[in-house]
Amino acid sequence: MGTYKLTGRESLGVEFGSTRIKAVLIDEECNPIASGGYNWENQLVDGIWTYPLSQVWEGLQSAYSELNEEVNAKYGEYITTLSSIGFSAMMHGYLPFDKDGEQLAEFRTWRNTITGDAAAKLTDLLKFNIPQRWSIAHLYQAILNGEEHTKDIAFLTTLAGYVHYKLSGQKVLGVGEASGMFPIDSATGDYNSEMLDKFSNLDDVKSCGWNIRDILPKVLSAGENAGTLTAEGAALLDTSSRLQPGALMCPPEGDAGTGMVATNSVTVRTGNVSAGTSIFAMVVLEKPLSDVYEEIDIVTTPTGKDVAMVHCNNCCTDLDYWVNIFAEFAKASGSDMPKYKIYDLLYESALDGDADCGGVLNFNYFSGEPVSHTDDGRPMFLRTQGSTFNLPNFFRAQIYSTMSTLKMGMKILEKEDVKIDKLTGHGGLFKTPVVGQRLMAGAMNAPVSVMETAGEGGAWGIAVLARYAFDSKGETLEAFLENEVFSKYKSTTIEPEQSDVDGFNEYMKLYEKALAVERAAYENI
Repeated sequence: MGTYKLTGRESLGVEFGSTRIKAVLIDEECNPIASGGYNWENQLVDGIWTYPLSQVWEGLQSAYSELNEEVNAKYGEYITTLSSIGFSAMMHGYLPFDKDGEQLAEFRTWRNTITGDAAAKLTDLLKFNIPQRWSIAHLYQAILNGEEHTKDIAFLTTLAGYVHYKLSGQKVLGVGEASGMFPIDSATGDYNSEMLDKFSNLDDVKSCGWNIRDILPKVLSAGENAGTLTAEGAALLDTSSRLQPGALMCPPEGDAGTGMVATNSVTVRTGNVSAGTSIFAMVVLEKPLSDVYEEIDIVTTPTGKDVAMVHCNNCCTDLDYWVNIFAEFAKASGSDMPKYKIYDLLYESALDGDADCGGVLNFNYFSGEPVSHTDDGRPMFLRTQGSTFNLPNFFRAQIYSTMSTLKMGMKILEKEDVKIDKLTGHGGLFKTPVVGQRLMAGAMNAPVSVMETAGEGGAWGIAVLARYAFDSKGETLEAFLENEVFSKYKSTTIEPEQSDVDGFNEYMKLYEKALAVERAAYENI
């Protein structure tokens, strides 16, 4: 049993990722001291990517229970009080409720690409890029579709906002999460008032009978009080009934915001790349972009600074399937090699591949990618005549495919002369040391850092935001992270190798030509 004693001043962070719900407990110095998890997977139901809300609660309770059991095993007692709690989740999507709190439509996640008409019309109306996955695009598409439930909406929120509301009674969002629902004015730290008016004045919106200002959650900045854990909320979180109500709740944030916090990427000219089921890069801007780009989202840090975000729906899923094939072969051959070693072996083989993959190409598209203007996806492996088809090139192509669409969006930021002093990587792609980091540095042509905290991810990030809300030390979030959190953690940085930069650029030429083949695949198969 460890020497640490619970003080009741610990902070809890829970993040609802696309494949895992993770809970992390931290001490007063933001060190992780226990964790728990629950695996889940989105389902395609009647053409909609969704999760049942019953599984939200099953997963939350399971992750918290596992964390609590680890606390008891390590420290000889269970959690009874907490100083603060934070909830985070995958951003965007659509969760509408009526005045009685009844869910009006299935939870429509960020992964859906079914709002093209609405997104295009709103982008034109607002002169601001509205991606398909944003909540306002889902809402307006439902209106355009004539869906009856739209007239009964009293509250629209995200997954993080929903969980926070059920545990605190507060209909609020952190500004970073809110920026994935509706555009934010960084000068006010609130929804853009002029754009709210334009949306409200649309005839088909007027016919719904509500005002957009009344159904969106209130926007809060990092450090602000977002309510407290209610008795009902404590019972929902901890089925053992040990946890007492009263813990401070920080503003709920999206996985983009917690990724920025977890990588200390909230200051101007810093950025991060999150690479898991999806992949996105975020760069904190010095000044606004000169134009509107449908490939670039403008969201914000948890304190409201403008951030350019390139978001791609597909990253490691296809790669994981291929690793499973090799794992099945290893098992059939009588090997007892553990899965993580198979990952490491395959990743490390990629470093022996040709810098341009030798004419070998992979598309990891399980769904459409707005950045590459593909409406649907079919995972697809291709090789040219005369290609050098071997294991190193095969697996290098798998890793390249996770970042190829991202590169297409990042080229736009290069043309806009957006400066990046530091790019920090986190997520599953970076778990094997060096490989993902080095290949990402070559792909982005920028130094890539990985922190020793990267494995804790967004759940740790939202726990840190909960800690900041409870005791900010009188500092800005940027100073708090620099002085109180990251000063004690090590990071490793890899500079881009010119051969990797040149090789990836050659790979991208073939990749962009082959997009026609990818489109033909989903149109015909």
